[in-house]
Amino acid sequence: MVFDYLDGAAESERGLRRNAAAIETICFDPKRLEDVSKRDLSIELFGRKQQMPLVIAPTGLNGALWADGDVMLARAAANAGIPFVLSTASNVTIEEVADRAGGDLWFQLYVVQRTLARSLTDRALAAGYKTLVLTVDVAVNGKRERDMRNGFAIPFRYSPRAMLDGVMHPSWLMRQLSHGLPALANFASAGSTDVNAQAALMNRQMDASFAWDDLKALRDLWPHTLLVKGVLSADEAERCVGLGVDGVVISNHGARQLEDVAAPIAKLPEFAGRLHQPILVDSGFRRGADVVKALALGANAVMLGRATLYGLAAGGEAGVADVLRIIRQEIDTTLALIGCARAADLGSKFILGHTVPRSLGEAEG
Repeated sequence: MVFDYLDGAAESERGLRRNAAAIETICFDPKRLEDVSKRDLSIELFGRKQQMPLVIAPTGLNGALWADGDVMLARAAANAGIPFVLSTASNVTIEEVADRAGGDLWFQLYVVQRTLARSLTDRALAAGYKTLVLTVDVAVNGKRERDMRNGFAIPFRYSPRAMLDGVMHPSWLMRQLSHGLPALANFASAGSTDVNAQAALMNRQMDASFAWDDLKALRDLWPHTLLVKGVLSADEAERCVGLGVDGVVISNHGARQLEDVAAPIAKLPEFAGRLHQPILVDSGFRRGADVVKALALGANAVMLGRATLYGLAAGGEAGVADVLRIIRQEIDTTLALIGCARAADLGSKFILGHTVPRSLGEAEG
């Protein structure tokens, strides 16, 4: 049940396969006789230097994979020198993650109810989060057939099938029982006890009336970096920037919402040709070479979702650290083999058949 929640996607899951295929079909155009004896994976993003061009993406219900999963992901990110994005649907509160993990913390906002969104934003600001990520591609819940079949939900439903599933995975069950089954922590804290809001979040019943004027109001409210996540149109990305947004995340939600949309990496050249603000991308990235392809096509950084969650589910914080170490090594090896010593110098000349009118180093911020 928990594996299917992590591994699955919307409907027939062809969107999941499309994301991977779009990355796989891109080929490098290596440059030779370049000095790559020393490689530099660091980048500067929104005025802050980080050790590699990665961000751990916002993902909900991480406590179902491993107890205290949100804190473990945040700690692994801090140790690796990269940002971590805490989801509205986390199983540890905004404040606790800040207290226990530290590092460069971002907060991802789902607008379920306007007053609740304002409360969560205020709490993130008070807790020291410097970047707010507004997710805009979940007006309603996607049809995830694996979850429908398994009955996966928070709180867990004590059906005979679910109980048998738990008993058949004793190490997972013992961890859960010793820490308490995961709950939507940000809704259980003082001032956020609305049961209807919790149910709406679990069913992805967001405030579907949230629109451009509301984005402008959020821009006026949040004093630090603001990103919009879930855009697939360069026109809409430019409109976001026109309202003062600092950058965008090209995303199809890991193909977990609508399956028949373009893979985000396929949209990168168009975005890169029209935006001067930082561009992040997610969905389908599993290897270090995938990350290098995205940067060469114009992304400033890649958000990792499932990749780090597989590590969390397999080995807790150590598993996340292993995934980040492996991907870092693969990025380093790929840079050496394509003839690029610095991640910040990647550009379209390293991709066969592509021309993008900027390199990563030319982007603002």
